[in-house]
Amino acid sequence: MAQAKKKIPVSEQFSSLRNVPRFFRMIWQVSPALTLWNVVLRLVQSGVPLAMLYVGKEIIDLIVAAIDQPAGAVPVSSPAHPVWIWVGAEFGLAIANSLLGRAITLTDSLLGDLVNNDSSVRIIRHAATLDLYQFEDATFYDKLERARTQTAGRTALMSMVLSQAQDIITVIFLSGGLIAFNPWLMVILVIAVIPSFVGETRFNRESYSLTRSWTPERRELDYLRFVGASNETAKEIKIFGLEGFIADRFKIISDKYFKANQKLALRRAAWGGFFSALGTASYYAAYVFIIVQTVLGAITLGTLTFLAGAFSRLQGLLQGMVNRFSRITEMALYLQDLFDFLELQPLSQSRAGQRKVPHPIREGFRFENVGFQYPESETWALRNLSFTLPPGEKLALVGENGAGKTTVVKLLANLYEPTEGRILLDGVDLREFDPEDLRREIGIIFQDYVRFMFTAGENIAVGNVSEWEDAARIQSAAQKSLADTVVETLPKKYKQMLGRRFSGGVDLSGGQWQKVALARAYMRDAQLVILDEPTAALDARAEHEVFLRFAELMRGKAAVLISHRFSTVRMADRILFLENGRLLELGSHEELLAKGGKYAELFRLQAKGYA
Repeated sequence: MAQAKKKIPVSEQFSSLRNVPRFFRMIWQVSPALTLWNVVLRLVQSGVPLAMLYVGKEIIDLIVAAIDQPAGAVPVSSPAHPVWIWVGAEFGLAIANSLLGRAITLTDSLLGDLVNNDSSVRIIRHAATLDLYQFEDATFYDKLERARTQTAGRTALMSMVLSQAQDIITVIFLSGGLIAFNPWLMVILVIAVIPSFVGETRFNRESYSLTRSWTPERRELDYLRFVGASNETAKEIKIFGLEGFIADRFKIISDKYFKANQKLALRRAAWGGFFSALGTASYYAAYVFIIVQTVLGAITLGTLTFLAGAFSRLQGLLQGMVNRFSRITEMALYLQDLFDFLELQPLSQSRAGQRKVPHPIREGFRFENVGFQYPESETWALRNLSFTLPPGEKLALVGENGAGKTTVVKLLANLYEPTEGRILLDGVDLREFDPEDLRREIGIIFQDYVRFMFTAGENIAVGNVSEWEDAARIQSAAQKSLADTVVETLPKKYKQMLGRRFSGGVDLSGGQWQKVALARAYMRDAQLVILDEPTAALDARAEHEVFLRFAELMRGKAAVLISHRFSTVRMADRILFLENGRLLELGSHEELLAKGGKYAELFRLQAKGYA
C-alpha cells in the first residue's frame, strides 16, 4: 500500500524554482528561434490591455462631450469626428490582440512538442548509461516513472512561466495608471490576494506529496490496465478467468487513491471558494470608491471606466498570477524529478576504460575468484568463481534454475561488474576496456529476448543496429539462424511488421520468434557469442540442429551456451556446472560422466526420459 504521505517543506517548494532557469536553457537549446519569437510576441501583447483601456476611456469621454457639445461643433455622425479615430484604434488593437494570441498559442504548441520529444530522447539516452541491475530495483523504477510520465506537465510549465512573465509586465503597465489615481487601490488588491497565495501554495505542496507517495501504486494500476487488456495476456486471462481478480484489484487500489485525492480536492475547493469571495469583495469595495469619486466630479466618466477596468483586470491578473505561481512551484518540483533522474549515475563508477578490445583475442577471458551480490541483497548470486574461456572454445553452463548461469553471462557481457574478484580479457581487467567497444565484440541472445514490434528485418538488425540498412547482412544472419525459413512465409518478407500491436502486423509462434531472435547474434562479427537458453521454445530436434549450425559457424570464436537439454550441452568443448552460485564441476562431457558427480546424475536422469 501507499507509504504515509510525506509533506514537502515550504522551503523545498520554493527552492524548486531554481530548476526553472535550467529548464529554459533546455528550451532554448531545442529551438532558439521559436523561443525568441514566443518571448517577443508576449512582450508586445502585454501592453495591449492598457492600450485598450486607455482607448476606451477616450471614446467614452468624447461621447459624453459630444452629448453636451455646443452648436456648430463637428457632429458625432461625421466621419471627421475624433471619436471614430479612437474606435478605429480600438478595432486595430482587438485584431492585433487576437493575432498575437494565436501566434503565441502556435509557438507554445510547437515548442511544447519539441521539448516533449527532447525530454524523451534525454531519458532514453541516459537510461542506457545506467547499470542493468538498477532497472531491477523498484525505487529506481519509481524515479524513472516520474521522469517519464510528466512530459505533458513540463510543456504546461513552459507555457505557465512565459505567461507569468507576460502578466507581470501587463500588471506593471496597469498599476502605473491605478497608482497615479490612488495608491490605496493597489494596497487593497495586494492584501486581498495574499490569503489565496498562501492557500494555493499549501494545497499544491500537498498535491505533489500525495502524487509522489502513490507512485508505486500508480505504476501497479498501469500494469493492471495492461495485463487486463492486452494480446500478450489474453490467453491466460481467459483460461484462468482472471478478469474478475484483476478488475477487483484495480478497483481497490484506484478507489483508495481516489478517496485520498478527493479529500484533498474538497478542502482545496472550499478554501479556494472563500479566498475567491474575499477577492470579489475587495473589487467591489474599490468599485464603490471609484463611483463615489465620479459622482463628486473628481474624475470623468471615461476615467471611471478606465480605473474600473484596470482594477478588474489587475484583480484577475494578480489572482491568476498567484494561482499560477503556486502551480509553477508545484510543477518545478516535478521538474526536479526529471533532473534527479538525469543526474543518476551508474552504481559501478569504474567504467571509464578507454582500451580497445584486441583483434584477435589471444588468451581469452578469465574469471578470478569472482563474486557478485545484487545491491541491497544479503545473499550472493555468485561466489569464488574461477575459470577460463580461451578463443575457439565452446563452454556450456549447466545448473538448476537460480544457480547463477545468467549472472555469469551478464558479467561476461559487461552488463554487471563483479562485487569481488575480477574478470580479465587477455590479462587485462574488463574495467579497463571501453564498454561500448567491448560489447560490440559480444553477440548475445537471452532467454527472455524482446519481441520487438518492428519489421522482420528490423527485428534481426537490432543485433547490430548500425547495419540496419544492410539487407545482405540481415539475410545472411537469417540464413545462419534458420530464420530465413520463417521470413519466406511472411507476406511482405523482411518488410513484414511483426506482432499484433500495429495495423497489418503478423504474429509468430514461439519457435519462429526464437529463430528471428537468434539471427541477431549473427548480425555482428563478434569474437564471443553467447546463447542463454534462446531455443527453449524449439523442440529437441530443432534445437539440436540450431546448435550444430551454431558450433559450425563459431569455429575459431569463443562461445558460451546455456541449455537444459544435455543432448545439446554435450556438444560443448567443456561444461561448467554451477550450484548455488559456486563452481561444482568443470570438464568435458566424457570427463564429467566418468567423474560420476552431479552432472552425470542429471544427465542419466534426463536420458531416462527419452528412453
